Amino acid sequence: MKTRKHVFLWTMLVALTTGCTQETQNRIGRGIQNWTGTNGVLDIYAGEKLAMRFIEIDKLTTAVATSGDDARAFRFGYGILDLNQNLTEDSGEKRVYFEVSDYSTPYVFYENPL
Repeated sequence: MKTRKHVFLWTMLVALTTGCTQETQNRIGRGIQNWTGTNGVLDIYAGEKLAMRFIEIDKLTTAVATSGDDARAFRFGYGILDLNQNLTEDSGEKRVYFEVSDYSTPYVFYENPL
């Protein structure tokens, strides 16, 4: 009986997500990722040199205009400013708000491999 219930629930889940648009599926995926969290790293470069590093970022968010639905040309988030750039939170390193421009900030966002 328990197996039937699981099969039914999985069938319903597949049916619901199959009927969704791609954007709705993306929102569901982002919602799950936001709920489970990630261990993101944001590296900001000045030329070829690593200038700043933020760690333990849950997500980068695209800013939206205050009036309307237009996306702004920057992303923002919260992360720990990794002052010594060793990919770990050390004493004195704090969680901060940051913004990066889509036009002028050379950056790479990735999951922390450690």
